[in-house]
Amino acid sequence: MRIPVGPGRARQAEVYGAGVLGRRPTVPADPAELERRARRAMSRKAWAYVAGGAGSGATIRSNRAAFERRRLVPRMAAGHRERDLSTTLLGQRLPSPLLLAPIGAAGLVARGSDLAVARAAAELGTPYIVSNQGCSPMEDVARAMGDTPWWFQLYWSTDEDLVDSLLQRAEASGAGAVVVTLDTTMLGWRPRDLDLGSLPFSQGIGIAQYTSDPRFRQIVAERVADAPTGRDRDVEVTVGALRSLLSISREHPGSWLANLRSPVPRAAVETFLDIYSNPGLGWDHLATLPGRTRLPVVVKGVLHPDDARRAVDLGAAAVVVSNHGGRQVDGAVASLDALGAVRSAVGTQTAVVLDSGVRSGADVVKALALGADAVALGRPYVYGLALDGQAGVRDVVANVVAELDLTLGLCGVGSVAEVGPELLADAG
Repeated sequence: MRIPVGPGRARQAEVYGAGVLGRRPTVPADPAELERRARRAMSRKAWAYVAGGAGSGATIRSNRAAFERRRLVPRMAAGHRERDLSTTLLGQRLPSPLLLAPIGAAGLVARGSDLAVARAAAELGTPYIVSNQGCSPMEDVARAMGDTPWWFQLYWSTDEDLVDSLLQRAEASGAGAVVVTLDTTMLGWRPRDLDLGSLPFSQGIGIAQYTSDPRFRQIVAERVADAPTGRDRDVEVTVGALRSLLSISREHPGSWLANLRSPVPRAAVETFLDIYSNPGLGWDHLATLPGRTRLPVVVKGVLHPDDARRAVDLGAAAVVVSNHGGRQVDGAVASLDALGAVRSAVGTQTAVVLDSGVRSGADVVKALALGADAVALGRPYVYGLALDGQAGVRDVVANVVAELDLTLGLCGVGSVAEVGPELLADAG
């Protein structure tokens, strides 16, 4: 009789089989070691941006502490030979409850970052939430995803026509949902970036959704046309300024040499910094979405149950419980600690995704036990990108799914649908 092999045992067999030949994984399975090696592989600016958080980093630490407080209670002799990891989210059947969170400016880590992530996600059938602050136009990412579902993250601009243009492009490109991020109407206080004077967008990194957008290009053209002649004569010329100019010219669409001579790429960066996010974003803005897009609306950045209820009342199909990976408010509540109250507030008919602090398959199980329908993975896949590009992303995701499968099996659970709070020793 053949004993079924799930993704966990298959992944173990792959790694141990390579070990027989003397080959060790490029991407470590241990999350702490993955982070250490990725730090060595990244530039100082890339590491500061990806790994850094708001203020003292208290929210990042709280996210991890919330997972570590919970303890799984395995049950024995359940008789499950294999597990069903599949789930349905917004009407789509997925191979596992894992999504890839949107990560802006990943071009700091590797050129072609978004396309590498998309191809790895497609290889494993894992949905990808494409960042509004990405380094490749969403149309290119959509092609790389193939038939695998993807969602588009929206930062609400101060220009409403740009909001509409982004929504229309997402629909036309086949996005499965629009994820409106509420918690980044302004950038949080991020000491690691501040201490380096480093903002990737000011280097032209992470603004590809904008420079590929017809409405944004129109705004830039108007800005260039209205600019007074000779306005750059007072700009201080330093080595850093020249490096910034080279980066902006390289990142902007078109010929690098032509961009170097043109005022448009610099104007694009200035325009982006002026309008990319709306500090005055309110619920009245979200109320307009049903008339502006046919896509299901997912609201990201929810931590309070009243905000979750408000989002659902305005038509949100799902909420993402997230503190932006600890990058926005120092000392904020851990996402996992906020999950239960949000789930209770929205009931069982609204999908809930847990984001922030996820590092392993065991973390995924804990989030599911506390009421999440799916879980978004962020920094770890970027660490894989730093170590081995597309293959590194694939290996990180494969490892998390493998551990999810094995953890369920060892806890006596036969499917994702069976996971509930009884699996945890401490829900507080």
